[in-house]
Amino acid sequence: MTNSTGSNNNESRPRSPGRGKPAQQQEVQPRTRQYMAAVLPRPSLEAMGVMASPMDAADLRDMLERDTQVQVLRHLEMHQRAGMGPMGVQGVSFPSVTVVQMSREKAESLRRQLPQVHVERDRLLTYTQVSAMPRRETRHQVVQPLGIESTFTFLVTDPGGKPVPDVTIMVNGYLWPAQTVTGADGRGTVTMTGETPESIASVLVKPRSGYWSRIVDRPDLRPDRDNLIVLKRLSDTLPGFPDRQLFGWGQQAMQLHRLPPTFRGAGVKIAVVDSGAAVAHPDLAGEVVDGCDLSGRKAGGWKTDKVHHGSHCAGVITGADNGQGIVGFAVEAEVYACKIFPGGRLSDLIEALNYCIAKEIDVVNLSLGTKESSPLVAAKIEELRNAGVACVVAAGNDGGPVSFPGNLPTVLTVAAIGKADTFPADSTHADQIRQPRTGEGYFSAEFTCFGPEIDVCAPGVAVVSAIPPDGYAAWDGTSMATPHVTGLAALVLAHHVDFTDGFRHRDARRVDRLFQIMKSSCTPLNFGDPLRTGMGLPDAVRALAPSLPGVIPQPSEIHAMMDQLTSEMILAGLSPGLPQQTIGLTAVQPGAGVYGGPAQPSQEMYGAGLGAPPHLYGWR
Repeated sequence: MTNSTGSNNNESRPRSPGRGKPAQQQEVQPRTRQYMAAVLPRPSLEAMGVMASPMDAADLRDMLERDTQVQVLRHLEMHQRAGMGPMGVQGVSFPSVTVVQMSREKAESLRRQLPQVHVERDRLLTYTQVSAMPRRETRHQVVQPLGIESTFTFLVTDPGGKPVPDVTIMVNGYLWPAQTVTGADGRGTVTMTGETPESIASVLVKPRSGYWSRIVDRPDLRPDRDNLIVLKRLSDTLPGFPDRQLFGWGQQAMQLHRLPPTFRGAGVKIAVVDSGAAVAHPDLAGEVVDGCDLSGRKAGGWKTDKVHHGSHCAGVITGADNGQGIVGFAVEAEVYACKIFPGGRLSDLIEALNYCIAKEIDVVNLSLGTKESSPLVAAKIEELRNAGVACVVAAGNDGGPVSFPGNLPTVLTVAAIGKADTFPADSTHADQIRQPRTGEGYFSAEFTCFGPEIDVCAPGVAVVSAIPPDGYAAWDGTSMATPHVTGLAALVLAHHVDFTDGFRHRDARRVDRLFQIMKSSCTPLNFGDPLRTGMGLPDAVRALAPSLPGVIPQPSEIHAMMDQLTSEMILAGLSPGLPQQTIGLTAVQPGAGVYGGPAQPSQEMYGAGLGAPPHLYGWR
């Protein structure tokens, strides 16, 4: 058992209502599950061999509302493009969806009784920011009796001794981790059952903003006094920040600094489906122009961000070029905040994606995921592709297979990399270094999900961006890598000559061409496993080369540009590809060759518009 307090918190237990009368208590019961139900169209029924006639959506809603074992929460009415469905099939549209709560047994009963109705779990989504869970020691330790308790008080200060409030402290013991948050005096206390000072493996300290995180392995903790932890300011590593504007290490790695200053993404619409955006933040004011609140469902609710995650992503994409703080990739793009967190579910994601179609969004940033797939969400994303809306998706952070929807072939999936000289050695960011490293210090992040579905990789360790109300924080995650790629994709759509000519129409070809350009621009990075990097790190200069007649390539880049041409030919199916090359575990130089040899035929030919798309509309 653990107990934790900040020293300024003295919250009393909730009292029973009435004058001394005890309230009638109800025993805690399991929560009911949430589901989505939608009628299947005739083509899907025929493909499944179901002989039943299609059901009318209104009849399904009426039946569910009359069923006493079902609680109807809401109906999702879909924005329909003229005569065009998710798979581009004339006359077949994405169905309306009814969101309900019911037992698992009731859901199984509906599936058996109504084969023409699709029923799936409306699962919770997760952020793809790395959590603050501390590491656990793998060595065997002596199990302490549960009767033992240890209490530790921490004092967190800056280098000058000033207390730092709102710092999350996680103490990793042998049995369970404990957590506390510092109060106004910089103190926080944890009580841990079954632990002694010698059994504590690590202490992780994560400030809200303005400071670098800290991790202390095998800490020498004392229960009889304050355990002092001193944090480094971000400005200790980033001189002058935030008064002096920061051009992020990730932007430099992707060569954004070499683009003309007129390349600012004007005319492109970007949606960040996340936790809202703090529009009063100096770096987001005037940058996030509109949005919707599908979490609290309040007018203007998208303008606040209690989670901070959406603001951090938005800052990477569109942070204002105002001479202070940070600056984003596409500072003149129109950015929309679709708020689904906290509590975001698959149904909220469908609703947000429907909003994106209605608003004619160009690029959607999805720094989110789940381990379970959703046929309905997959079909909705395919509908977006047919409407010319590109989805850039985070791979996930548990170090395993790529999460959904990043494992779909209809999206651009992003893994995370880091650079070793961009953060203090005693910060939690250092814990994400996975060997080997390149000569320049690049590494694959320990947490990143990986697999054949990875398309590209991008900076996702120690990424500094905006958080409410007016601060800045360095975070890790494929959540942070994804907006780097979203921002560059917006620049490509705004300034690449292809999108003012043959690919200007909003259709699937436009999305596929965008993804092809992004992947073919990549610098290969070899960390010993090609499934961790995809095609590599996107390069802004290569991606926009046709629109940069005044930019003379450096001599060392000539071979790289030839590689880009070769890569595009492979992705377009015009070349069988190059033999597999072995790239040493040092910095990859331009001209090193197309990493991984021939592209995967099914996914890459589909991305080039040369193959039939996978059949996502057969939802079952």
